[in-house]
Amino acid sequence: MSVVDDFLAGVSEPQRSVLQELRELILEFIPEAEETIAYNIPCFKVNGKGIAGFDAYKNHNSYFPFSGQVFKAMPDQVEGYVTTKGSLHFSKTECLPRELVQRLIEVRLAQAF
Repeated sequence: MSVVDDFLAGVSEPQRSVLQELRELILEFIPEAEETIAYNIPCFKVNGKGIAGFDAYKNHNSYFPFSGQVFKAMPDQVEGYVTTKGSLHFSKTECLPRELVQRLIEVRLAQAF
């Protein structure tokens, strides 16, 4: 088992399944990513740089792009979601749309490299 598997094992349903779905989407778009734990959350790194991450909270799940500039670069796509400088909150019971995850990763990769 990986460190991300261990993390997800500690998350209760339905959030575990939603985050597992998000994990699979992230790995679909960046299959070369190293799965690790950074800042106590699952982190997907490319060439040592955090590209995507997630966590479960009491009232929502969060997606982390590891950059305060990602959401600023795509305001229309994140409209309707609660965002902070570094996180996007989404449903405990429904994964983010595939196209949004792809775009979040594309923007972050473009900024990182």
